[in-house]
Amino acid sequence: MNGNGSWKPLEIGPADVGAPASRDGLIEYLNGRIDLGALLTKEKAIVFRGFGVVAETLDPVMDLLLPNRLAYVHGNSPRTKVGQNVYTSTEYPPEFTISMHNELSYAAAWPARLLFFCQIAAETGGATPVLDAALWLDLLDPAVRAAFAGGVRYQQNLHDGHGLGKSWQDTFETDNRDEVEQFLGASGATWQWTRDGLRVSQIRPATIRHPVTGVEVWFNQSDQWHPAALGDSTAAALTQILTEDELPQSVTFADGSPIPADHVLQIRERGLDAAVDVNWRPGDLLLIDNVLVAHGRRPYTGKRRVLVAMSD
Repeated sequence: MNGNGSWKPLEIGPADVGAPASRDGLIEYLNGRIDLGALLTKEKAIVFRGFGVVAETLDPVMDLLLPNRLAYVHGNSPRTKVGQNVYTSTEYPPEFTISMHNELSYAAAWPARLLFFCQIAAETGGATPVLDAALWLDLLDPAVRAAFAGGVRYQQNLHDGHGLGKSWQDTFETDNRDEVEQFLGASGATWQWTRDGLRVSQIRPATIRHPVTGVEVWFNQSDQWHPAALGDSTAAALTQILTEDELPQSVTFADGSPIPADHVLQIRERGLDAAVDVNWRPGDLLLIDNVLVAHGRRPYTGKRRVLVAMSD
């Protein structure tokens, strides 16, 4: 495991807070014994471990950790909705790494908090790496940071039910075009209905500042949207048969000029190298500040089931 300096998530177990090793013990601790918001801003990420939480008893805990659960609207990652705004974590083949990112950083609005719950731990691997996003920014070469100063332009080609990637119906959790247009109009995106579906373009910043601490963090998904960082052979083959403008998702600098491949590879590799792994045990919960901390996924074998929810 690679470390990122001295930072790592705070781990809280029953013995650490004098609470019973049960779901009710965790609820008692969360119910007024701490200022969770202040603690999360200070620690950036918290692992609750050893409280015996199971999926069937998760909702009351989630209600305390995520006061206003959000739907995964405009999300580009394949997931299955399994409860009230609760989803499976990214359903991407287990042999591949998911690089570091802040959830929905390409969108006009993003969740403030993410909560992960481990229902089934992988046989091997499957850790969720987490990374101090301010450190990630510091790790990049000055020339790379300068190149991104004007922001980035993201483009999505969302099919109408048959095609590569996600459909616009799945992406926006509706089949009503008026609702989609209302959402996109409010977000400042531009869009076009096409013969095959919907094309969306939006310009977003490459860095933002945390609303409480004011610290500047790396906050974009340019490496994940760039063809140079496609990590599996099937995805890489798409670049041989489709133009960049036809890919399910692509990215350029804000002015439309191409982002050099070596820039996005540096972003991806330095982020993954500096991340700290959260190695799952069944019942673990990981709460992160989605601005201060980026996350990803290590490859794994065996069955793995991690649920995720988010809030503002």
